[in-house]
Amino acid sequence: MSDIITSHSSATQTPRVKRSHVAAWALWDWGSAAFNAVMITFVFGTYLASDTFGADGRGTSWLATGNAIAGIIIALTAPVMGQRADRDGRRSLWLGVNTGLVILTTAACFFVQPDESFLLLGVILLSAGNVFFEFAEVQYNAMMVKIATKSTIGRISGLGWGAGYLGGIFLLLLVYVGFIGGETHWFGIGNDDAMNIRMVAVFAACWFVIFALPAIIVMRTRKDSSEPQHPRAERVSIVQSYRQLLRTIVHLWKCQRNTFWFLVSSAVFRDGVGAVFAYGAILGTTVYGVAPDNILFFGIAANVVAAAGAFLGGLFDDKFGPKKLIVVSLSGLLISAVIVFVQDGTLAFWIWGLFLCFFVGPVQSSSRAFLGRLTTPNTAGELYGLYATTGRSVSFLTPALISVFVGVSGESRMMVPAIIAVLLAGMLLLWPVRDPKTSATEEVQTDKTQAR
Repeated sequence: MSDIITSHSSATQTPRVKRSHVAAWALWDWGSAAFNAVMITFVFGTYLASDTFGADGRGTSWLATGNAIAGIIIALTAPVMGQRADRDGRRSLWLGVNTGLVILTTAACFFVQPDESFLLLGVILLSAGNVFFEFAEVQYNAMMVKIATKSTIGRISGLGWGAGYLGGIFLLLLVYVGFIGGETHWFGIGNDDAMNIRMVAVFAACWFVIFALPAIIVMRTRKDSSEPQHPRAERVSIVQSYRQLLRTIVHLWKCQRNTFWFLVSSAVFRDGVGAVFAYGAILGTTVYGVAPDNILFFGIAANVVAAAGAFLGGLFDDKFGPKKLIVVSLSGLLISAVIVFVQDGTLAFWIWGLFLCFFVGPVQSSSRAFLGRLTTPNTAGELYGLYATTGRSVSFLTPALISVFVGVSGESRMMVPAIIAVLLAGMLLLWPVRDPKTSATEEVQTDKTQAR
């Protein structure tokens, strides 16, 4: 009994979940930091945006264009990819295929030499990796419904998010010590031809391979009553898949309005939450006087407190329900953001900036768990695909407001009210959404209702 993460009475007939399965699943999140934290945010994306590829900001511009194209592709295809995995019952296969493609594009970044002629290659590889990563994450999120019950999904989602944050911290420290800090690096690698940065791509690919394999292997071999009964009974064309997707959206509007409005509201507030990390470093250095050398340490501290928030939030999520936790966390974000806006100085930014980051983790993990309570293993892929699509469809919102607020005022500080406006709009849209059932005694009946 020690390897059971959850157990209910035999009357509920709720499948038990082994700790080893949950641990294997969470390791994928830990390993994914190789792409999110290293390749996209802190190391390789920064390398492509540097003056190495043009002092006129060409790298930044091309990266933004590549990300926009990737976002359009994801928004148009993610739900259908998830739907087809639901239909053919091969979710672990598609997780493995798309994770493998992310790893290949990551490793191929080794060939992006510090010359303007290689900029297009780097942008294509990162943008393609972004698409494949989102496809993989749809399958990964859908698997959470398979390994969790509705009374434990909050803490399991929080475990995954927290593992992702901590994995990013640990990997960034390894990368800094091994390949970035100083003149000589591991394996005798030097800085000529940006060899140290290019080797980071290889190191990140190996890291993802190691920590993604357990989830792919364990979830492929695990069979229980939550599996689709006839996983490969029906094969349909791509056109038919899009027709089914349209029918699903219409059905959500007509019959599952609560799920529909959650998808809309979460898309808005998740965009605002994402901006906290996306623009936090810029605010710290340009407005609050944080030295550029110290902003990396703030980033590490921010990930630590965000991980703590995700872990703790998962426990409260299962006890009080995801909506209550999301509303409380959004309120904490709003209050902290207002204080950050009216305060000055480095110390104030450190204190209240970290408070902001603490509430980021619970919002993200509980949003994923909220949707998990509204779906079943047979439909999770399509619904999490819609979750990705709605998020992408409003991803312009916060950047557009920041552009307007800063453009009109001429002050970078006005980024904060722009983020506040998006968070507040998301919370107001969430307000009428009903909290899904969370208790062990309620979840079986809920599952039966959703399966009809």
